[in-house]
Amino acid sequence: MTLPEKSSPPCSVFGSCGGCQYQHLDYADELALKDRGLKDVLCVELPLDQSLFRSIVPSPKIYHYRNRLDLKLIHRRNRDVHVGFSPVDRGPVIEITACPIAMEAISSFIPQLRQEAAAAIPKEYRMANLTVRCGQGSEVRWGGIGRKSLRLEARDYFYVDIIGRRVYYSLDTFFQANLSILPPLIDFLRRQDIWSQGAVFFDLYGGVGFFGMCVNDLVAKVVNIEENVHAVRLAKYNISANSLTNVEAVEGRIEDILPARLAGAMTGKNIVMVDPPRAGLSQDAILLLNRLERVRHLVYLSCDPKNLAVNLKDLVAGGWEIMLIQPFDFFPRTRHVETLVILKRS
Repeated sequence: MTLPEKSSPPCSVFGSCGGCQYQHLDYADELALKDRGLKDVLCVELPLDQSLFRSIVPSPKIYHYRNRLDLKLIHRRNRDVHVGFSPVDRGPVIEITACPIAMEAISSFIPQLRQEAAAAIPKEYRMANLTVRCGQGSEVRWGGIGRKSLRLEARDYFYVDIIGRRVYYSLDTFFQANLSILPPLIDFLRRQDIWSQGAVFFDLYGGVGFFGMCVNDLVAKVVNIEENVHAVRLAKYNISANSLTNVEAVEGRIEDILPARLAGAMTGKNIVMVDPPRAGLSQDAILLLNRLERVRHLVYLSCDPKNLAVNLKDLVAGGWEIMLIQPFDFFPRTRHVETLVILKRS
């Protein structure tokens, strides 16, 4: 389908850079396109009633929202250094001096990043993947050249304040890229009729503990299960920094930890949330979720509609019922969309 040219893209490399696809559209048209596309993809796998779909929640910011950029560095034999994004087609890196979807602090830092990276890269390096990030404050940090270059000391952690919690994250941990849309997401999640003061909230693939921190007052206990050791380190730091007495961070595979923890839960109203990588849930994880006892609701946050559709088909076949599907525009001006699905035991 050919998309109409409706506005002038603010980025000089739009169309060549592989990052954005919709800078030339009015934002309302972009949202309609994403709404329709999500329904089309999910309904290929499941005969879903249209009443299950909620309208996409727009991002408060459509530019300068990303708190992280992943850039390519090419170091040529003549010592020239090029920093930028991968192109749409095969070819050299698309060099940039600014990025309109990156937070202002990151966008304005890009020329300095190139200088610092050029000074730091060893002679034998030919390429590197650079990560540059900021938080709610104006501090920008980067890494990607050398082992442990993404590791930060606690005093250098990034942070964002959400509903009275200060959530910390680092260069070497996953965190949601769009800080501006997190308050509407958390508000929506907290308003759902799934919470119980006697329940345990199991946050699987829980990362630095963000979701558990934001709902811990709605349940008796939060168990954050995460396999990545760096994320678990941050989750424990967040628990301590916010004095959260009913939140626990556990390192390990969900298949190994969740069954035993659920066996000790006293109520059948427990809630499980999954926020897996883009590839979605593995078959082992699906089988585990389908045989869980003492769980009433499942919350699935996905960044890939195609993999979400396949997983939902398997979950429904395993006894789950979809209550609602709520998309959020975490990634304005790109083709990506985040989708929150709430399921219950049928």
